[in-house]
Amino acid sequence: MSGTSLDGVDVAYLATDGERILAFGPTGYRPFTGAERAVLRAALDDAEILAERTARPGVLAEAEAIVTNANAEAVEAWREANRSWMPLDGGSFAAPPVDVVGFHGQTVLHRPEVGLTVQLGDGLALARRLNVPVVYDFRAADVVGGGQGAPFVPVFHRAMAGVLHRPQPLAVLNIGGVANVTVIDGEADPVACDVGPGNALIDDFVASRTGAAMDAGGELAAAGKVDEDAVRRLLGMRFFTLPPPKSLDRNAFKAAAKVHGGLDRASLEDGAATLTAFTAAAVARIVPHLKRPPKCWIVAGGGARNPTLMRMLAERLAPARVEVAERVGWSGDHLEAQAFAFLAVRALDGLPLSYPSTTGVPVPMTGGVVVRP
Repeated sequence: MSGTSLDGVDVAYLATDGERILAFGPTGYRPFTGAERAVLRAALDDAEILAERTARPGVLAEAEAIVTNANAEAVEAWREANRSWMPLDGGSFAAPPVDVVGFHGQTVLHRPEVGLTVQLGDGLALARRLNVPVVYDFRAADVVGGGQGAPFVPVFHRAMAGVLHRPQPLAVLNIGGVANVTVIDGEADPVACDVGPGNALIDDFVASRTGAAMDAGGELAAAGKVDEDAVRRLLGMRFFTLPPPKSLDRNAFKAAAKVHGGLDRASLEDGAATLTAFTAAAVARIVPHLKRPPKCWIVAGGGARNPTLMRMLAERLAPARVEVAERVGWSGDHLEAQAFAFLAVRALDGLPLSYPSTTGVPVPMTGGVVVRP
């Protein structure tokens, strides 16, 4: 999995039948280099003009090659690092056995309202290089079928929550470049949607001012003052009035944040504080759209490592309990990589990946393209 934060590729090993999670294995990470990240950021800009999901104008072809190579290197390094790992059946082998790879690719454009979602990544090239079947292009079928194409991890969250002793309704919040939530409440299908900008606005603002990739540890935001008026203006955008399901492009709030957030006039610290508060407030705005407010929130993704953001979430979601994924025994950094391993097996078996209550697709749908070396 390489998410909209553009930090790198997460690798996770999972044993599953597509319904149950049987065991977890080792994880890995391959960061994007600064040069690669620069190309991917340029690809986000070039993708703005796309009208055809297979077109690769500008730097998009170069970016796709980078994404494919980075994912290949991530799996190759993971295999090498885990050659001595004990397999699930107690046998021995030269490298961990892999039956299928779930390859999310890099999202550069997501506009379901015009039937378009674009994830860069050459699945066939990856399958041939790794000599393993690959499932990729997970979201396209859902969008073509009338769904939002996101979020796609709720069915995995439901499987994870099934063995977790926490009160329901339970919300699983993933904060990558975009933040998305899954709400599990009894036997009903999970309810899910994108809820706001996640780390994207904070990362881009800090990068534009300092060249750093992020507000490490939320230290800049902790030192700044929140412009509550700016937060209220941003929350006035139509997106926040819409009930789930709904989804976002990474850059959906970019222009509005600059205009309504007063970022040109804000100091580095105040701008980071205001955008962090907006991210937390955007999450809280989903609660009135739910049948019942969640009693517990589990937070994963890069945003869970930002103490300032976590503090603001706890304040705005009170009296609900807010916990990081690691506290309940989950891998906060690799939860989405595990999810796409799970989804790859479901795709092989023709099981649904998305539901009316998660993406708005008319009927439960499978998806993904399966390629073999």
